[in-house]
Amino acid sequence: MAGLQVRSLLVTGANRGIGLGLVRQLLGMPNPPEWVFAACRDPKGERAQELKNLASRHPNLVIIPLEVTDPASIKAAAARVGEQLGGSGLNLLINNAGIAKLNLLDTETLEDMSQVYTTNTVGPLLLSQAFLPLLKKAAQGSPGSALSCSKAAIINMSSYGGSIASPSGWDLMQVVSYRCSKAALNMLTKCQSLGYREHGVLCAALHPGWVQTDMGSSAGHTPPVTVDASARGMLKVLSSLSEKDTGTFLDWEGNVVPW
Repeated sequence: MAGLQVRSLLVTGANRGIGLGLVRQLLGMPNPPEWVFAACRDPKGERAQELKNLASRHPNLVIIPLEVTDPASIKAAAARVGEQLGGSGLNLLINNAGIAKLNLLDTETLEDMSQVYTTNTVGPLLLSQAFLPLLKKAAQGSPGSALSCSKAAIINMSSYGGSIASPSGWDLMQVVSYRCSKAALNMLTKCQSLGYREHGVLCAALHPGWVQTDMGSSAGHTPPVTVDASARGMLKVLSSLSEKDTGTFLDWEGNVVPW
């Protein structure tokens, strides 16, 4: 994991689950990032208490208020991060915030479908648009032309539940809106990889594993992967990503996930 050398990064949905796990692992690295921006909906709320405890011990951790479905909130977050970074750019954007609704195919609704899609797919699109100037600035300031997470990258937290070729776990959880939103996020990742390559920005989708989080455990089953194991694995994968990996869909152990 020591291979991931990033000066600055932002993680959305950072107050719990996988987002918090990533922040924890990043702060514990031998050479931690100069700036870790942890974005969450309500930094003052009790659900962000653990994040606040970390911030009190780590001056390089900055908590950013962010509602990923609100364009004004996204714009304000980008401005705040840009201000904190001074003249330098942002190396890594991890679009981790996501929601799921435990609906069956027969009970899925317009409201739930729209809400899940807005959070899981439109949110990462708008965030990437807003932070692109800072990512481009980081890429321009990085020596060499090869793509990497140390240079500039967008990582979209996807799921093998969104794999059309291999739709895992149907018998456990149908979660139709969630699956559709992640399949769409995978296409967004591919589009971003094509559109942002010229700016020196690597783009990839990651499946974190079936992880022991509130969301992962919501159907009453105990997932096999701990948050820390997933976070450690993903950071190791990020450290190894290069030109050939832009526009790909990988899991937390670096295996290719079928689209």
